[in-house]
Amino acid sequence: MKAAVLLSGGLDSSTCLAQAVFEYGNENVIAVSVFYGQKHIKEMDCSKKIADYYNVKHICLNLTDIFKSSNCSLLSHSTEDIPKETYEKQLEKTEGKPVSTYVPFRNGLFLSSAAAVALSEGCGALYYGAHRDDAAGNAYPDCSEAFFAGMAKAIYEGSGGLLTLKAPFIDKNKADVVRVGTELKVPYELTWSCYEGGDKPCGVCGTCRDRIEAFRQNGLTDPLMK
Repeated sequence: MKAAVLLSGGLDSSTCLAQAVFEYGNENVIAVSVFYGQKHIKEMDCSKKIADYYNVKHICLNLTDIFKSSNCSLLSHSTEDIPKETYEKQLEKTEGKPVSTYVPFRNGLFLSSAAAVALSEGCGALYYGAHRDDAAGNAYPDCSEAFFAGMAKAIYEGSGGLLTLKAPFIDKNKADVVRVGTELKVPYELTWSCYEGGDKPCGVCGTCRDRIEAFRQNGLTDPLMK
């Protein structure tokens, strides 16, 4: 059986790709990346590097137009700045609503698009790297276990039972993802997580903070912060 992996070029999705390659073999895995107008366009370059590293077929989609009306701070046309604080503090300001870097139904859109690609490529499984920390406190509701269960059912039913959605880290935290990735020898130095598109990670946006802490909990230093 072949598998497709939604690959952003970040830590979580790269670990997901490594796991899929371990389970299926790189000749049976394809990576699907999406450009959607994000500020951190550098992750698209990283997704190519990761796909090349694992020698898997790499398909890129452009869904930029869908988010033209959104002022999400993660988008390049947004008038909002990327928050420089933890998700916990951001959620205090939003009173529990999704944070400003939540892109409207992004994972729903990406998974639907990737499912269509996966079916066209003859894949029986579609992987994505959502984990428990991203869903915590409703920061990113499309990373929750409830969302995964709903999308998994929709994709399975909508494909006539031909495609199964898999989220191997959905009940794990980011430190767990780093642990698994370290065991699989994921080249984290090739990945990119920071919401800013600079030459080096800012180190203070929500995703940078989570990434640094995940490595620390494993007794490691993020290779991008050395």
